Amino acid sequence: MSNSLSVRNFFSIPVAQQFIESAPSSRATEQFLRFHLLPDTTALLPIQQLTEVLTIPKAQIVPIFQMPSWVMGAYNWRGEVLWMVDLGHLVGLTPWHQQANITSAHTAIVLQAPTKESTATNPKHEMLGLVVNRVEDIEWCNPDWIQSPPSSTVTPELVPFLRGYWLKSNGEMLVVIDGKAIMLSMPKQ
Repeated sequence: MSNSLSVRNFFSIPVAQQFIESAPSSRATEQFLRFHLLPDTTALLPIQQLTEVLTIPKAQIVPIFQMPSWVMGAYNWRGEVLWMVDLGHLVGLTPWHQQANITSAHTAIVLQAPTKESTATNPKHEMLGLVVNRVEDIEWCNPDWIQSPPSSTVTPELVPFLRGYWLKSNGEMLVVIDGKAIMLSMPKQ
C-alpha cells in the first residue's frame, strides 16, 4: 500500500496557515509544486494540474512490455490502473534505473487533465503518475515572470513539455513544465 499525500493537504494546519499568510498578495500569482529531477534540474508543475503525491514501493509498479522506455508500468491506485512514467527519462534526463540512489520506494506526482468528454456539470479526468527524484515544496509564482529559456539550456526532449522557466531573485532557475502537454503526448490505447 502506498503512502499518499494530497497536494491540497501538503502541509499541516498550523504550517498551512503560516504559508497562506506569507503568500504573495497579488491575485496574479499561482501555486506550483516544486520537485527535483536528476542530475540537476529543479522543476515546477501547476498545483491545479495535480491530485496527490505518492510514495510507492518499487515492487508495486508492474512493468508492461512493448511500451516506450520511459513508461515504468502500471500501479493499482484507488482500485484503478495508474500508468507510471519516469519523468526524468521522458524529458531527456537520467532514467531512474541509472540513478545511484538506493531507495525502496518511488516518489510520484499524480497528474490530472480533463478528458474530451468532460463538461462543467460532469467533469472527467485522465490521471498519470510521474515518478520524480523528490518533491521539495510549494512555490508561489506570477505566471508573467515565466520566460522562454535559451534553447541551449534544455534538452530537446523537454521542449514539448516546457512552459518556460522562472528565475528567482536569488538567481535560482526553475523549469516550469506543462502537465497538459505531458498528458497529450502519452500513447493512446
